[in-house]
Amino acid sequence: MSAKAELNDNRFDVIKWVVVALIVSVGVFGDSYFSAEPVLYRAIALVVLGLVAGFVALQTSKGKAFWSLLKEARIEIRKVVWPTRQETAQTTMIVVAVVLVMALVLWGLDSLLGWIVSQFIG
Repeated sequence: MSAKAELNDNRFDVIKWVVVALIVSVGVFGDSYFSAEPVLYRAIALVVLGLVAGFVALQTSKGKAFWSLLKEARIEIRKVVWPTRQETAQTTMIVVAVVLVMALVLWGLDSLLGWIVSQFIG
């Protein structure tokens, strides 16, 4: 791609980001301005404006890169080998047991050190 084409893409990206900022600003101002209206209508309007802003943002080069990242992350999540219910329960019980043992060790150490300090202080 030539430098001139990249420059035009960057200019259009800036314009698109300005449009996204304006849409978000309209949503924030509109929610404040129409505060007397029911929350349901305002929420629907904000969702629609958010979808429009997201659509415009995805048309930029950074938006396309973000969408590509999301697709690749979804592919990687499918590759994960998730633990079975039994493995999850066993691991949870091990963690709980270790936490309890460490709590008792720290409580005992704290009590011992407190007793030693109280012997010195009087």
